[in-house]
Amino acid sequence: MCKKNLQLRIFRNVMFFSLAFFSASQEGRAQVDPHFSQYYVYPSWLNPALTGAFDGTYRVSGIYRNQWGNVSAPFKTPGVSLDLTTDKHINFGGSILSQKAGDGGYTYTTAYGNVAYTGVRFGPQEFKRLVFGLQLGFIQRRFDPSKLTFGDQWNPVTGYSSSNPSSEVINSKNSNFDAGAGVMYYDAQPGKKTNFFGGYAVSHLTRPEDKFSAYGNARLPMRHTFHAGARININDQFSITPNALFLKQGTATETMLGAYGKVKVNASNDFMIGVNYRFDDALSPFVGFTYNNLLISAAYDVNTSDLGKLVKGTNSFEISLTFIGRKSVKTPEVEFVCPRL
Repeated sequence: MCKKNLQLRIFRNVMFFSLAFFSASQEGRAQVDPHFSQYYVYPSWLNPALTGAFDGTYRVSGIYRNQWGNVSAPFKTPGVSLDLTTDKHINFGGSILSQKAGDGGYTYTTAYGNVAYTGVRFGPQEFKRLVFGLQLGFIQRRFDPSKLTFGDQWNPVTGYSSSNPSSEVINSKNSNFDAGAGVMYYDAQPGKKTNFFGGYAVSHLTRPEDKFSAYGNARLPMRHTFHAGARININDQFSITPNALFLKQGTATETMLGAYGKVKVNASNDFMIGVNYRFDDALSPFVGFTYNNLLISAAYDVNTSDLGKLVKGTNSFEISLTFIGRKSVKTPEVEFVCPRL
């Protein structure tokens, strides 16, 4: 292999680790955990108290995010979740998420089970709800050392060879038990001009070990999530939902503000369009539509920060799909106002 090719491979490795470090360390840019612009359509990641917060028997949600496509191995983050409702004030759910990025085969995987208690109800006909959620599972981060190149594998006479041994000692896999919790308030009363909702969640309560840290003895910081919004009914055919999100993990923060409008096309179909702004990072237009029990939506991040220069101006794309299964007889007979899409 020629020296030019070696330099290219080293550049790619440095590029990947630089992006990871930049994302984890710059306040207001990102956090250690993966994130989504359509956070409201993937509730299991947002807050375990949202488990079962829909009108139906079960809900299947999937989301896919492609980030920084101009990088040789861009960040790809698929996630899928399932949650079930019961008539015993207990809802159950589970989710799996996996982020992959970089020539080094970096993978961030989580698998959680959720449970939510929905028995705290008050107000007229008990439409005001206070829900408590718990999340248990594991988190794993790993990469493939065989895909990395190191300086001591370069021989000034014969050049680079992957068969040359390296003295680098790297911990390439880290798995830990993880837990989180959340609380959620929402007003599900139909027919109101405005329905408010808001919640708080904390992730990584167990402070999992971070073997990839400089000394191998650090712990992942807890992630604090605050989210809120309101559905404002303009008329029987149109509503606007402003929403806000604030995340804090270690020294990193993320703030998003936005809104989307929903137009009722007919009894079975709705059309949605909106935009979110992630402060000091990106503007994210959003579009979606429902067909019977199916919701399909997409968002595109237009990067507005200095990070856009590092990744050659590339942006991020998300697509999501949600299906809600219902019994043959819908209950309650009036519309249930969900605290999300």
